[in-house]
Amino acid sequence: MANKRSLKRAINAISEELFVECVAASLYSPESHQDDAEALLTSIIKMQADFTTRVSHAEPGMKPKLYYKDLREKFTAQVSDIVDQINNH
Repeated sequence: MANKRSLKRAINAISEELFVECVAASLYSPESHQDDAEALLTSIIKMQADFTTRVSHAEPGMKPKLYYKDLREKFTAQVSDIVDQINNH
């Protein structure tokens, strides 16, 4: 398991890249998709805040190794979902 600081940095870096890609996609899309882009940007910000908070506060009663493995899997799944939404935008 990586330490908490490097995990938070990775989450922030990935979230920043998603944010930049979403902004770029919204700039080159027709005006009718601006509301979708704003909703997607909001979801990226919420995802980043949620996962960085969850890194600091492990779930009680769960082994740390399993908790962080599950956290990474859920983060990866959510990032993949957002990437698909950006691509379909």
